[in-house]
Amino acid sequence: DVQLQASGGGLVQAGGSLRLSCAASGFTFDDHAIGWFRQAPGKEREGISCINKSDGSIDYAESVKGRFFIRSDNAKNTVYFEMNSLKPEDTAVYYCAAAYGGSCWPALPNYLDMDYWGEGTLVTVSS
Repeated sequence: DVQLQASGGGLVQAGGSLRLSCAASGFTFDDHAIGWFRQAPGKEREGISCINKSDGSIDYAESVKGRFFIRSDNAKNTVYFEMNSLKPEDTAVYYCAAAYGGSCWPALPNYLDMDYWGEGTLVTVSS
């Protein structure tokens, strides 16, 4: 079975940091774009970062650029998402997803293009 498991969410004060993990089973990251998405209450799901080790593409949404960093550990089949300088507006459920053959260039993938989804992990940033 193909599975993605996101973890690492929690409650943090503004200015703090969290690290999310996305562990895959049933497939490898080769030839997949792995994306992080988030959805705040009442808002549409938005893509915020993406990595594809096969084609070397990495991208970030403007709202998180310079604060959040994505990296892939292919040996562990896990993608990490370091979130720094967190703001209350970062509060959302965060999801990781994979798209076979997808790329992170020239733009972040649309959530409709993703093939596999993990269950979300809630990030709450208090002011």
